[in-house]
Amino acid sequence: MNPFDQRLDHLLEAAARTFAERGFHATSMRDLSTASGMSLSGIYHYVRSKQELLGLIQDRSISRVLAGAREVVAAEEGPEARLRGFIRHHVVFFAAHMDEMKVLSHEEAQLTGTMRAQVRRRKKEYGTLLQELLGAVGERGVDSHVGAYALFGMMNWIYTWYHPGGPVPPDRLADQMAQLFLTGYAPRGVPSAGLAAVSLGG
Repeated sequence: MNPFDQRLDHLLEAAARTFAERGFHATSMRDLSTASGMSLSGIYHYVRSKQELLGLIQDRSISRVLAGAREVVAAEEGPEARLRGFIRHHVVFFAAHMDEMKVLSHEEAQLTGTMRAQVRRRKKEYGTLLQELLGAVGERGVDSHVGAYALFGMMNWIYTWYHPGGPVPPDRLADQMAQLFLTGYAPRGVPSAGLAAVSLGG
């Protein structure tokens, strides 16, 4: 990687961390200068505005996870293996990029124009890929659109509670999420009335 790209990567990582901690609106360019260790003129050498910086963070994140998912899916054999591979890649990728996950999930509305359209287009492609994988596995009484959003909700929320350095490593977390999504949590054969009683503490 050339020095320009290295400095840009450093800036994007520092900005993602700051946006995740403070929020886009509460973050100033001086905050980003402090977080990155770059002068304001140095930052403006790479981007024209704070919003452009946000757009680059989001576009880079969704582009990387989409490209990686396609590679993983192409390498797996069988519908369920492809879905499990997609889940594993998503969770492991964002466990290593928790700040980017939060920014990607919560700050899209701050983008405008072509950058917003581009990020939305890539998100749609990513969602369509997951829906196709779910359709290949079999909907099992659940619409693939509903299933895709439910699965994204489960995977994307990890930034609020998961610690990659804790007792459950990212790949194991991903496999457990895949198992939970595909087979459920409760043991087979437990009547629904029994589950209701348990959920209510009965």
